[in-house]
Amino acid sequence: MNETGRPQELPMSNPRADRVRDVAKLAGRPARLKRSRFLAEGPQAVREALVLHRERAAAGEPGIVHEVFASESCLDRLPELAELADGVALRLANDDVLAAMADTVNPQGIVAVCGFVDVSLESVLDAGPRLIAVMCQVRDPGNAGTVLRAADAAGADAVVLTASSVDIYNPKAVRSTAGSLFHLPVVLGADVEELVALCRERGIGILAADGYGTLNLDKLQDENAARRLGASAAPSAYALEAPTAWLFGNEAQGLSDSELALADHRVAVPVYGSAESLNLGTAATVCLYASARSQHAS
Repeated sequence: MNETGRPQELPMSNPRADRVRDVAKLAGRPARLKRSRFLAEGPQAVREALVLHRERAAAGEPGIVHEVFASESCLDRLPELAELADGVALRLANDDVLAAMADTVNPQGIVAVCGFVDVSLESVLDAGPRLIAVMCQVRDPGNAGTVLRAADAAGADAVVLTASSVDIYNPKAVRSTAGSLFHLPVVLGADVEELVALCRERGIGILAADGYGTLNLDKLQDENAARRLGASAAPSAYALEAPTAWLFGNEAQGLSDSELALADHRVAVPVYGSAESLNLGTAATVCLYASARSQHAS
């Protein structure tokens, strides 16, 4: 390392080198599962990964970032990335090498090899969560990443993906989270029936986002607001400030009949215009913020 914290060796320049191919294999699920590692691409994702790595190291826990490969131009623009990578293997690489490593056509100058960050369902529930986003059979990596990012923005305590959902370590999913993958606990491969049973044991309500639901989300929010302000003594159909797990279904079919049957209530986001429905990411954002607003107001 020189005085700027950068490596002093010449940049990696052979895109066909074994090390480059070894990193590129992490774009595929078999290599990820075998090595329990995945790729974070771009300054935002790598920055958040490095921040989490440092936080864990400071707490005496194993770090998550194993290697970082960056172009000189990227480090010129964002010198704080080299500072954050202090103590992590940081290698310079030219654009051809980074393009060969990354899953994107136009990489953003930096790639990190990270260890898996998912946690157990028990650890999430034992922490006393108040808001959980559950993805049931969500197959598209971009949608899964968007829902995870929305959950992070809404202040959710965790995100859970069922066993039939997409691999959140898919490069497109990781990019779609915009770094949120490193902000909140994520559970993978959950059984939805077991999840619901464990939530109920802990007093966590179950709401299903369903376009044909009998509860209207806007009316439910109005009822909760009126009760909080003392304008109404009548109880609402569901107290949105209560600890809640929201179930979100498959992009095309929504939640299955068996998944819907697990919920305490089926809640519809009203559509006031001519659109047939909302996409998964938008619907999840609206539902999670409805709970978050009531919880914070309380």
